[in-house]
Amino acid sequence: MIRRKEESEVIDVEKAQGGNGHIFKNMMVNANEMCGKGRMVARIVLPSGSSIGEHPHVEDAELYYILKGEAVVTDNDKTEILHAGDALFTGNGNRHSITNKTDEDVEFLAVILG
Repeated sequence: MIRRKEESEVIDVEKAQGGNGHIFKNMMVNANEMCGKGRMVARIVLPSGSSIGEHPHVEDAELYYILKGEAVVTDNDKTEILHAGDALFTGNGNRHSITNKTDEDVEFLAVILG
């Protein structure tokens, strides 16, 4: 299966996981296409001031891979700044969030497994 960027479904999500503003999910692979191995592969655009609120991953896991920009993430009780090429993996009941506190969009790949 090949899916080009312009073919992906773009979903506008307001206050994702209780966060602020809007995020834009470019759905590259959905749960039905993942052969029971996961739920989502998406390129997410996080505009200035937007966030995905803190949430746990108990029966699944999620990877954030930063493609562009600077993001503030929480990994349980630890807060870090991630840049392009950095990643955050959350599973086993742990929790995370991501925030864009800059004037530029943050873009990242989000993969939910399980």
